[in-house]
Amino acid sequence: MAATPPKVSVSSLSNPTKAGFLTKQGGSIKTWKKRWFVLKADTLWYFKTQKDQEQTGLIKIESHSQCEFDASKKKKNAFYFTLSTSNRTFSIFAESENVAKEWVSVIIKAIEQVKSGGGGSNTNTSTSTSSAPTTTTASTPTTAKAADTKADTATTTSSPTTTTSKPQEAKKSTGGKTEIPPRDRIGIAKSVIPFLQDEESKVLEFWQIWSESIPPSSDLTPGMGIEFIVSTSANMQKLTWRTAGPQNIFIQKMVDFFWNVGAPESEIDRLNDVGAMINPLKIGSWIDMSAKGGMDGGWFFPVDVPIKTALEAADMGGPVTKVAEWAEKHSVDKCYSVGRDMGAAPPRQTEIRIRLPGADFASQLNSAIDAFAMFSFPPIPDPAIQVLQDTKPTGLCLSIITSSEGFVRLGLLTPKPSTDTVLRLCKIAGSNNEELAAFEGSLDSQGPAYSEYQYLKEGFGYGVYKEGFDIVFHYLVGEETVEAD
Repeated sequence: MAATPPKVSVSSLSNPTKAGFLTKQGGSIKTWKKRWFVLKADTLWYFKTQKDQEQTGLIKIESHSQCEFDASKKKKNAFYFTLSTSNRTFSIFAESENVAKEWVSVIIKAIEQVKSGGGGSNTNTSTSTSSAPTTTTASTPTTAKAADTKADTATTTSSPTTTTSKPQEAKKSTGGKTEIPPRDRIGIAKSVIPFLQDEESKVLEFWQIWSESIPPSSDLTPGMGIEFIVSTSANMQKLTWRTAGPQNIFIQKMVDFFWNVGAPESEIDRLNDVGAMINPLKIGSWIDMSAKGGMDGGWFFPVDVPIKTALEAADMGGPVTKVAEWAEKHSVDKCYSVGRDMGAAPPRQTEIRIRLPGADFASQLNSAIDAFAMFSFPPIPDPAIQVLQDTKPTGLCLSIITSSEGFVRLGLLTPKPSTDTVLRLCKIAGSNNEELAAFEGSLDSQGPAYSEYQYLKEGFGYGVYKEGFDIVFHYLVGEETVEAD
């Protein structure tokens, strides 16, 4: 087993061959991050800042290493080169052509020195050829104010393909009705939300920055898709917008979005750590908003994940222990989605979604009721339980949100509620079903994909989200795909 490299500070690497800022692409999750690089002898160290007391990672230069310019990537003010070792090929760029040439030149000289038997490290580090674990985050943050920036369109490294494709366009259905692409439908839906009509609204601006971070359909190749999901409380005072698609086209634009709205670097590192652990083929982003000015956003991986792995994304504490106990009690060993918020201030919230065990409605409902009890949530109100008992849906799911300060929210999701069920639930929530019907019409929806019986704990509404029991409807707007020529 390769030895773990010791900690090395920037200041300890005196008289280096070369030092300076470069931007490096991560390994498992393909994001770009500006780092302070220091080349000394046969090791290229990199740090988060010029004053770090410990390296973020290192690249060991070997006799068969290669360093060369990469003309396949093109981006304004980015001049790319690669450095290959026995473990992987590192993609790096400088912000000027001269700087890139200087780095390539000194790295090639270091390779030649290693070949000739020289170039050994002058630091007290291991000579192992294994590189230290690396974080894989995005380019340097611009500002914490969403109002002042827009998401960058950094280059990703999706595999080249010889198949050409064209974006999904509006199609004619068999009835002669024009089918509106889902990306356009969420824009139409936005236009019927009263609190999103003020052009000066920070919430509207937040929505626009998020929507601009969604990869264009031209990034897709045949067999890939971008899905769009919208959720609303029954009274239309809170909405959640979600989109997901292939990791290779989503990750950089997602991380740029998080930087632009002020997400802390520690949480972007957490996204990359969890991403490296799960390595999902599909990832997504979400935003919450409310009529009272609430705004939040985060990421999610809509893939099956072992429950123990998913809980590692959460902040440790009592809630995580309780979820693990409940899962073991009910023989739940995986979830179908894990996600986390990227807000600027703690506590951080982590959501996992679970398909409830049991072959019938009664057993699934009982496991949900037990979760409400074990997690110290009030029981689902009797009128809502009566709706469940009358309809007896199966395929029930559970949404669990935890934080370091306790359980945040718990929701029971039931699939494909009928029109009658939706009307009954609106009545329970005391909401206007006509407003909901208008919203459904803007989505060109035949009804919710799920209804959710949801409880937000006191203290976690922060004055902008409704605390206590609520009804939420989830709409699968559609999937954007491409067709092969």
